[in-house]
This record gives sequence, C-alpha cells and structure tokens, in this order.
Amino acid sequence: MTDFDNTINFSDFKTYSFYEDVGQGLNELDVNRVTSALKLEMKQRTFQEVENPDFFINFTSKISENPNKNLIGIGLGNDGFGLSGGIPIGGKKLNEEFVIEFVNAKTDQVIWEGILNSTIKEKRTPEQKKLHFNEIIKKILDTYSPKNNSSKN
Repeated sequence: MTDFDNTINFSDFKTYSFYEDVGQGLNELDVNRVTSALKLEMKQRTFQEVENPDFFINFTSKISENPNKNLIGIGLGNDGFGLSGGIPIGGKKLNEEFVIEFVNAKTDQVIWEGILNSTIKEKRTPEQKKLHFNEIIKKILDTYSPKNNSSKN
C-alpha cells in the first residue's frame, strides 16, 4: 500500500539521508540490516546519499501476534466427562507492518509512504532476517514511481 503527495514533482528529489532515530520497533542489528538494504535499493534507483538531502528516509516496524491456527487436538473422555485441547505446531507466527516514509527536507512533510504487511516467524536466523528485509524493501520501493507520481500534478 502506498500514499503520496500528488502536488509534489518527484523529479526534484534526487538526494536522501536517514533520520538519526530511524527504525522504531527494530533492534540495532535489524536497523543496520534495513539501512544497508535501503542504501542498496536507493543506489539502484539512482538516488544519492548526501549530508544535506532533498528528502529524509524514516522506517518503522510494528509487530503483533498472529493467532496460530495450526493445532493438533488431544482429547480425554470418561463416562460423560471430557477434556480437550490443542497443541500449536509450526512455531509462533507474527504480523509485521513495515513502513518506509520519504520526508521533504525543506518542509518536514511526508511526501511518500510505502507500507507492507507480512507474516514472519518469531524465531529467525540473522541470515533469514537479512533476506526478509531485502525482499520487503525491494517490494515496497518497487511501488515508488516518481514519473507516474509527478504526472498526477
């Protein structure tokens, strides 16, 4: 899901930098993973990282529990008395809402926002986390099209 300011000429935005407190909802290692992935994707899209940018990048992550629907049922019964329950299988799943915002450096107003909701495993290796962030950042930034956005003025 994306949203943007349709009064902005996005071709004016060529340089970026990150907010210092970027990465709310993420630990420091994940902030570094996301920052690295974003730098790579931005470079491939011909944006340049500079100290005095046209826009700043902010990103956040919100995680909530996803009820596990995969259960193995167990039941006990004895002449009218019964007990049953379920044991979760497959590990705990979490819902993640990942947001990337581009903020105009001159006006401090959000000019573009991309959001991706996904389901992730609670326990992941560092390699799995890196791959996940690389994939979702590419997916989100693939929805950014300044040529399309600027033509809607």
